Order: sequence, then structure tokens, then C-alpha cells
Amino acid sequence: MTIKLRRISAVLCVAMLAACNNAGGGSRSTISTVGSSTVYPFATRVAESFTRNTEFASPIIEATGTGAGMALFCSGLGADKPDIANASRRMKKSEFDNCLANGVAEITEIQIGLDGIAFATAIGGIAIDLTPEIVYRAMAAKPYGQDQTAKFWNDIDPSLPNKPILVYGPPSTSGTRDAFNELVMHVGCEAGDGMAALAAQDEDAFEAICTRARTDGAFVEQGEQDNLIVQKIEGNPDAVGVFGFSYLDANRDRVTGLSMNGVEPTYENIAQFKYIGARPLFIYVKNAHLDAIPGLREFVAEWMTSAIPGGPLADVGLVPNPEDVMARSKAAAIGFTPMTAADFE
Repeated sequence: MTIKLRRISAVLCVAMLAACNNAGGGSRSTISTVGSSTVYPFATRVAESFTRNTEFASPIIEATGTGAGMALFCSGLGADKPDIANASRRMKKSEFDNCLANGVAEITEIQIGLDGIAFATAIGGIAIDLTPEIVYRAMAAKPYGQDQTAKFWNDIDPSLPNKPILVYGPPSTSGTRDAFNELVMHVGCEAGDGMAALAAQDEDAFEAICTRARTDGAFVEQGEQDNLIVQKIEGNPDAVGVFGFSYLDANRDRVTGLSMNGVEPTYENIAQFKYIGARPLFIYVKNAHLDAIPGLREFVAEWMTSAIPGGPLADVGLVPNPEDVMARSKAAAIGFTPMTAADFE
């Protein structure tokens, strides 16, 4: 389908959506948001403020995971499709292409703040000063291409605790898992002898060795509910959990953060990118729905007023954007400039 035909299709779809809204039948007057479980608590806080401060209906926020949310968001236009995708990583080029193929031709990307990939344990639980190499060697199915033999942390390094390796983390569909792979697993993997050469020779093999997690029970996927990971590690002092910093920050009376390269997962360290797991969070807005779904523009504006330093989202663990990024995000939330393929180069 050509760009011109895509635009015609989008205009017709939005016209039909608006007509349904005006007619009051088979329509939707409530904003629909899907995506990241990490962004979920921030999105619900914005929705509460939006509902309290406006006359629009309360938005529906679903925690589907970033990958599943992107698939739903990019599945097309219309009243049965989401308006916003929340993401704990940046949209992939393949997802952007899928959007275009399904007529979702204009998408606005807005970075709403920063979070961190936090490692935590129960208060008084196992104490480990982690590094990317330690985490990679503990969690990889075939570390550096070799068989995984580590059962206890001190199998990796004699200075580590003589405790069984047990890590609870996000599933492969999660943006948190994608960010974890990129920010931690890749870094630990790339430190191995011969891995740079493998990356140049066989990118797929390199990716598999660096990111494929073990399946022998030492790493346990806990779905898209990070609160469940908090519960698991709280009940087992020898277990380690991997989730977004906001969940650590919200549960400091139950769990405690583990350092990475000697740096604690704190608000200040993430804001200054001293902590290796710091990452940006995003929302993606379907431009074709802006004038068809009541309150959508105003809801995006509520995100911007909520994500400022000292704002309500900072109270629940969101680290505000640096000033230059915040300025770009505010401009995007006003002008809704659509992404292009050049944004992925």
C-alpha cells in the first residue's frame, strides 16, 4: 500500500470512528491504553489525576507487557484498537513497520521519564555486589557458549555467597526483559573472550548466547506483574528479583536493592546515569485517534504536567527526564510530530 493510500485509509477510518462517537452507538468515549507493566503504575496515577481534573471518562489502562502492547497498538485504527502504547523500551523498527502495514501511519513518541532495571532481595536477605559479568554468568543458558554449570553463587566467584542461584524476573515479552538484556546481559556477555569476534561473524549466534536465559529453575519468569516478584523475594531471603526501580522504591519496607558495580539503585544514581540499569520510558500515541477519542489530547497533556520534577509521578518512583529531553517531550505532546523510518537509523 502506498503512503498516499495509507493516508486515505486512515482518514476514512477516523471519520467512521468519529461518526460512531457522534451517533453514540458502537463507539468508544474512553481512552484505551495498553503496554508495559513498569509504566502501568505511572499511567494509572496520571489517569486518576486526569479523571479528577477533567470531565472526561476515566481511561482504561491495561498492563499487557510492552511487546504485546505494541502488537495491539499496531494492529490498526478504529474504536476497537488502543490509542496509546506504554513502553519500558523504545519501539522497535519491526514494530514500526507493522504499524505502517496496518494503516497506523502517524505515531508520536514521547519519553515520559527514566526508570532503572533494579535487582533486589528481601530485607536481611542475600547480600551480593553484582556486576554485569556475574549476572550474565548466573543467568545465561550457555555463558560464553559453554555449558551452564553454576548452581551456587560461589560457583561463579568464590567470594560470593554459598547460596543457590534463584532469580525471579520478567518474561521475554516484557520491555523490562528487553532492557535487562541490553543494559546488563549484553554488557556481561561482551566482556568474554572471543565474543566481539562472534558478534562480527554471526550476529544471531551472538544474540542467542548473550540473552537466552537458563531454564533449569535458577531463573524463573513471573509474568507481567512485578508485584508478584516482590512477594516471591520477600518470602525467600536467598532469592533475587529483577524489576523496574519504581517497584523497588515503592516497596522499600519489604525489599532492598542490590548494588551493580558498587552503585546502589537510587533515584539520584538513575537520574545521573551512574547506575548501569538506567533506562528511558515512553508512551506512543496514535495520531489518527487524537480528534476521534474524547480527551486524548488532554490525557497526553496530563502526562506532561505529572512527570515534572517534584510532580506526582516522582512520588511513585518515576525519575524525571533531563531538561533537554523534557523540552523535546513537551514539544511532541503539543505538536504530535509523527515518527519516521529515519528515527530508527
